[in-house]
Amino acid sequence: MLLCNCKPSLFTISPPRISISTPRNPKSSFSIITNSTASDPPRRRAMSAFETRVSLVLALASQASSLSQRRKFLADTATEAVRYVFPKRFESRTLEEALMAVPDLETVNFKVLSRRDQYEIREVEPYFIAEATMPGNTGFDFNGASKSFNVLAAYLFGKNTTKEKMEMTTPVFTRKANSDGEKMEMTTPVITKRLEDQDKWQMSFVMPSKYGANLPQPKDPSVRITEVPRKIVAVLAFSGFVTDEEVERRESKLREALENDREFQIKEGASVEIAQYNPPFTLPFQRRNEIALEVERKENSN
Repeated sequence: MLLCNCKPSLFTISPPRISISTPRNPKSSFSIITNSTASDPPRRRAMSAFETRVSLVLALASQASSLSQRRKFLADTATEAVRYVFPKRFESRTLEEALMAVPDLETVNFKVLSRRDQYEIREVEPYFIAEATMPGNTGFDFNGASKSFNVLAAYLFGKNTTKEKMEMTTPVFTRKANSDGEKMEMTTPVITKRLEDQDKWQMSFVMPSKYGANLPQPKDPSVRITEVPRKIVAVLAFSGFVTDEEVERRESKLREALENDREFQIKEGASVEIAQYNPPFTLPFQRRNEIALEVERKENSN
């Protein structure tokens, strides 16, 4: 406890004398008189009762609005955090897949047509992407990938003609393509694709489905918007970090397995597509990555 040796008179404040005089004219307002001394500086006009009530209401409304905004911010932050703390899982066939988890974000819509020991066949619904060409000669160079990701993220978060901030989706796609390469979408995933004739790669984000074809146009000319048509793909999932060597090994494994598929075959000119579902801080064994090849039904299949 803090003690102070002071005279009581220093802490004694006389209450102001307030008198209310009723004017003879009943239409005039009440007046409030307070005690003052000649040395007091001139004071502003006293607020009427109505003005006081209005000021109080405005102050309370402002405080409530500020509190509401803080609560909304906290609620939005909590909601986003929950999507990562309590992720969703795909149906798994192996222990490796059982440990994988993906954020609870919008993703590409697809229907599983059949499941094999190592891969599954999916029919993917059409979707839109935002695409950017990556610098460098490798699809998973950290520097090049970061630059492309930042360009696409800037478009997603407001660097567009309507300054609209769009929701994140999953996964991010990276794609190798033939010389006539295709464009990719934006949301999640991000796609990275290699252009053989230019020795370049392309990355793309899947766009939120609610916009359809009515997406805001990017301000950065290096970002392109396109639609990915309906397609059937063979998908092989794997965990860990994605490297060029790992992609080459998984692609070879998927192509070899598809050679023995009785119903589907790799579509001529199909390019490898890599989907990455998780943020960078995800542990390697919890990361879900997928390699996909577009396929078509064999003529002699039922």
